[in-house]
Parts: sequence; C-alpha cells; structure tokens
Amino acid sequence: MYTREQLEKYPYFAEKLKEEPEVSFLLDQLTGLVSRGHILWFAQWLIEQHIPFSFAMLDLDNFKYINDTYGHHAGDEALVRIADELANCLDGIGLAGRFGGDEMLIVNLRDTAYDACKAFFTDIYEGKVLRKNFRLTGCSPFITGTVGCAIYPKDAQTFDELFELIDKTLYRGKNKGRNCYILYVAEKHKDIMIRRIARRGMYTAYSRMVRQFEMVPGMMNKLRSVMPMLMEELQISELYYVGRQNILRAVRDSRVEEPVSDADQLLQNDDLFSDNKLDTVQARSPELYKALYKREIETVCVVRIGMDMDTDGCLICAEPRNRRIWQEAECAMLYFLAKMIAARIRIDGEPLD
Repeated sequence: MYTREQLEKYPYFAEKLKEEPEVSFLLDQLTGLVSRGHILWFAQWLIEQHIPFSFAMLDLDNFKYINDTYGHHAGDEALVRIADELANCLDGIGLAGRFGGDEMLIVNLRDTAYDACKAFFTDIYEGKVLRKNFRLTGCSPFITGTVGCAIYPKDAQTFDELFELIDKTLYRGKNKGRNCYILYVAEKHKDIMIRRIARRGMYTAYSRMVRQFEMVPGMMNKLRSVMPMLMEELQISELYYVGRQNILRAVRDSRVEEPVSDADQLLQNDDLFSDNKLDTVQARSPELYKALYKREIETVCVVRIGMDMDTDGCLICAEPRNRRIWQEAECAMLYFLAKMIAARIRIDGEPLD
C-alpha cells in the first residue's frame, strides 16, 4: 500500500494531501495502489504540466481461472501480491494504479524512450512481477499478463490520444497470444483499428473454416486452404501435424520432415494439451521437444486427430519466440479442425500423410 511519503514526492498528490490528510481516499481499497480516478487524473495533470512519462495498462492473463479454480479469496490475494511487486518496481520512478478488475495502470516518469521502456518491461517479465508462480494460501498459480504502452509526448499530445494508443497496443498484445508487452511504434501500429483486431464471433469463424476446408479436394489442399484464416484468427505463421507415419510436417513449408515417434505421449488420455512452457513436452515427448526447441518454440498446443479410440495423428500449433497463453477459443478452433480432418479421413480414405 502506498504511503503518504511515497505519494507526496509527486506535486499532484502533495496538493491533494493538503486538502485531506488521510491517504486512504487516494487509494484502491483492495490493492493499496492509486485509485482509478486519481491515477487517470495524475496522468492528465502530467500532460498539462508538459512532463514526459510512459503510460501503460497491464491486464492479467486468464485471471478468471484463478477465481474459478481457487476461489475469489485467492484472486484477491494474488492481486495484492502483484500490486505490491509492481509498486516496488516503480519505487522512485513512478506510480501504479488499479484501473479495475485485474487491470492496472503504470505511470513511469523515468523511462520515456523506447529502449528504456523495453528494458523496464523486460525486467517486469523476467520474474520481477510476471511469468512466475505466486505462493498463495493453498495454491501456487503461474501468473502472466499483457501490457500495452505508449509515451507522452513522443507518441501522443493529449490524454485521449495517449489512452487510445495504450488501449490499441494492449489489444494487439492480446491478439498475439497474451503474455507479452507491446510498446507503441507508429510505423507498426498507427493504422491498427481495435475493431479490426477484435475477434469475430465463433459462428462466423467456424463457418468460414468449414467453407474453406470443404471447397477443395485432397487433404493437403484442404489444410492449405484454411491456413490464411488460421494465420489471421490465431496469429500463427505455420501449422504442424504428425500422422500415422510419426513424421513432423508443416502445412506451408514442405521442407519440414522430422521423425517424432512420441508426440502422442503428450496427449495420453486427453484430446488436447497446451502449455506456455516446454517442461512437460521435454519430459513426456523428448523427440518432439527436440524438434520444437530447434525451431525456437517456447509454447505449444497439441490436439488429437481421431474418432472415438482411433487416432490418426495430431495437430501442433506453435509459434517461434512467442510465450503466448493459449486461449480456450483458440484451442476450440484447433479441436474443431482436428475433428473435421478425422471425419474427412474416414469419408475419403485418404490418410493425413
């Protein structure tokens, strides 16, 4: 929880504390961070005073899972712990506030250039705040987050423009798979519209995939026909698969051909496996791990292709140098595609490889 002494370092809060000596009116009751209203007013005040700062929003990934699995007391405990560590990282250089729910705002007065911001968030993501297990009462969840960040006055001249940029970069980070930070770069992000990034409805996406899959003959043609849509919806550059011959292949790159006899060991009795680390892959499927590691894969989603107890192979969705969190909707799309492949194998009699 922020103290009076910490807040009085900043003229905006020093003035507020002259009016009301009790510091609690400036703070969020649960986390002890600056309240939503005052962190937003603080950012607006800095702009009015022409004081440079970087402005970011942190959205914790899959936080609903913690509440649903361990209870809201665990969720509240996690928020308090994350807030404390974020405030410690900003001590002396800025302040953090709670925007609402599992979203937090960061005002950093020290790091106002791209490289400096990158270094700051690299520390955040290397275990100082995120990408680590938090020991809570009765559980120890691994917590990640997505950040969108922009800089005043380099990127925007007004508060509304600045907030729009952090909103836009945050959505970009979510669309890339979460568990990452996005710093605004005009050349990359100026033309991105949030409505273009926003996911289509499930019916629209699935019906589009069915049409593209069914409109061409031959299994490889079918897979290639759905790749543009998968690249757009899942933000991937390649889709891998393993058939009955136990060879890892890629849909787009025909040069990929690598023996992996143990891919099915990941699935065991399940139809789907996903993880944001490769520890389990290394333990259960060392051949597959070797193939993924060679391609700089850090996270993976594997789906069984088959009907009932009969297995035809598996789909492997993995993106190099991307520590993404696999969302339920993304896993569902891959599962649906795997079932379409399995059904077509039985109808046409054409194997996956």
